Amino acid sequence: MELIVNASKEKLRGGFYTPKVIGDFILTWAINGNQNYDILEPSCGDGLFLEQIKEKGYKYNSITAIELDPNEARKAYNIDIPNKVVLNEDFHNYCNSTRQKFDLVIGNPPFIRYQYFDKEQQIKAEKIFNSAGLKYSKLANSWVSFVVGSSLLLKDVGKIGFVIPAEILQVSYAHQIRKFLVQFYNKITIISFRKLVFPDIQQDVLLLLCEKDNSNSHLIEHLEVEDAEELRKLDIARIKKPMKRVNLKSSKWTFYFLEQEEIDFIENLLDQRIIPTLDDYASVEVGMTTGSNEFFSVPKSIVEKYSLQEYAKPAVGRSVQVSGAIFKECDWKLNSESNSKAYILLFPSRNELINNNKALEYIDNGEKGNIHKGYKCRIRDEWQTLPSAWVSEVLFLRRSDIFPKIVINQAKVYTTDTMHRITINNSLGLIKNNKNVNVEAFTASYYNSLSFASAEIFGRSYGGGVLELMPSEVENILLPYNDNNIEILEEIDNMIRKKEHIDKILKFTDIVILKENYGLSESDIKLANKIWKKLLNRRKNRGYSIK
Repeated sequence: MELIVNASKEKLRGGFYTPKVIGDFILTWAINGNQNYDILEPSCGDGLFLEQIKEKGYKYNSITAIELDPNEARKAYNIDIPNKVVLNEDFHNYCNSTRQKFDLVIGNPPFIRYQYFDKEQQIKAEKIFNSAGLKYSKLANSWVSFVVGSSLLLKDVGKIGFVIPAEILQVSYAHQIRKFLVQFYNKITIISFRKLVFPDIQQDVLLLLCEKDNSNSHLIEHLEVEDAEELRKLDIARIKKPMKRVNLKSSKWTFYFLEQEEIDFIENLLDQRIIPTLDDYASVEVGMTTGSNEFFSVPKSIVEKYSLQEYAKPAVGRSVQVSGAIFKECDWKLNSESNSKAYILLFPSRNELINNNKALEYIDNGEKGNIHKGYKCRIRDEWQTLPSAWVSEVLFLRRSDIFPKIVINQAKVYTTDTMHRITINNSLGLIKNNKNVNVEAFTASYYNSLSFASAEIFGRSYGGGVLELMPSEVENILLPYNDNNIEILEEIDNMIRKKEHIDKILKFTDIVILKENYGLSESDIKLANKIWKKLLNRRKNRGYSIK
């Protein structure tokens, strides 16, 4: 965690100003010929939206602009437009105290992490959440309370138009805000960008355009443009009529990158339980949380230098160390001999190390580097002893480029939290439907277009197009398990090791897993593959595409 004293002024204020073309687009959509709006801008900065309202000559009833920074508030105050009030205060305080309601709320709320909130701000933000019937999370960013608070300040019919982080589409802490929005509003349009709008801060953003009209329908649409400049070509009429039906069960908005036919296909599989999910066969947990993989994950040379053989256990911690769908003893030996970090250090208590000077020297070096002061280390009784040291049957590579791997842990190695540990239900005494699950068939059954597509839907992406799935998200993956899939595991493993193109692998596995052993039609298989490629290519839009 970065201490507030070390944070930049921009981080503390969360202010990154809206490009003019975006401000103009939001206002064009929002005003839409109306002349009697009461308008709120909850974080007006230096007044970009106010300047554009002035420049375009929009008519309105009133404008209330709020800005916490006094210097920026002064700039907004000096913009000469009628019926405008600029308040130099915290929006949270205003939201919790005002009785005024608005037809339109627009702006670019600050992106401030919870740890940069002072105690008073946290209390005020939590009050906003409570007013909306939501539970406040310490993981929440400030933009969330701005979106919720602004929604509560709307009249019975009204709109909000915001620039917010693209994380709203997928992060777990925003799950309840996504659910709140699709229930609160009748129309939602998401406009995302293939290129960064704020390249200086490497922050993916999108436009969130919401409207409540007192109807019974709840529709949503996702539009994607190359960059902010392309908004000039976007037909506003497309935003007025979102077409996709809201699925209240959908946990992530990546779902709405798909066409309605594709959404219906996935929804039907999920709702009708046509395809089981991975948690029907296994449970997923994070790997060992060391607090410092650099200290605890070591190569053979470090083991020998400090005579750590007694404490060094075979391990795998990086995707590049896993060549196929089976991690074999020979794979681990190759990693060890190439001086990769193929060992995890499982130290006992200090009392048991008292006669081992080399091990104590290594631990002391860690303390000189302040390893023991990291949060995960300092909360242990003895920082050098690792909890949850056990080996799983199967591994799931937490982060991936093209597709995440499920790997049989044939070498019986430990892993850090760079991978998840999968335990087949048989081993837990949780046999379902009186049926044992074969670990090899389980692993092979995952390598198909439908499972890959659901991994994209339930996972989240980061800068550079990396896909990440947490344990609960892995358990949601659709898994067309069949005992007969054991027969193709070796071929899948060989193809991955040879770095065959993923299209070639799926052409083979989809026929066996989805068609022959699960009975899906060729059209359904093509649709599953299309969905996977669409979501993959969107995630990898700054790289190459899978044709």
